[in-house]
Amino acid sequence: MMAVMAATEAPDIPARAAFPAFDGWMAAEQKRIFLLCLRLLRDSEDADTATQDTFLKAYRALERAEVEPLIEPGKWLTRIAVNTCLDRLRSQRWRFWRRRARPGDEQTVLALAPCPGPTPEQAVHARQVGERLRLALAKLPDRQRSVFVLRHFEDQSLQEIGALLGLEVGTVKAHLSRALVKLRVELRDLYGRHALQ
Repeated sequence: MMAVMAATEAPDIPARAAFPAFDGWMAAEQKRIFLLCLRLLRDSEDADTATQDTFLKAYRALERAEVEPLIEPGKWLTRIAVNTCLDRLRSQRWRFWRRRARPGDEQTVLALAPCPGPTPEQAVHARQVGERLRLALAKLPDRQRSVFVLRHFEDQSLQEIGALLGLEVGTVKAHLSRALVKLRVELRDLYGRHALQ
């Protein structure tokens, strides 16, 4: 994340000043943006396409100097990714052609991010919990899923989520509350009373 840190250390860097370091910035942010798109779109091929679209849009905006000085480039890129995913979710044509995710895709994504710490048993349990959470998230309406992912996976504040999605903070809270209630019901056998607190 060298390019991101460089832009953050020196606030008010013009967009064009960060442009030559775009390749390094993209490499540092690619996995995070892909996982965000995967959680929102629920399909690895669509997430891969959305990730590419996100970086293409960012590149073109920087090339044309259409953005203000990048004080928080990570948040700017997250906004582009969320909007790209929401556009795909709204598109009736995309909904018509969308295929169900293949079972092997989840294993491929998990294999790309190995964690040396857990034991094999812990890894199996984590995969099972991750799969259950993925399936539970897939049942949420698009807006509730977007709010939940941004809050709990991207660590965005309610105000930041509202700005990203064009919603009032009260509406964000309502969507988040409804998502939590539904997820608690879906995952009650895993977490019991401590579900998503």
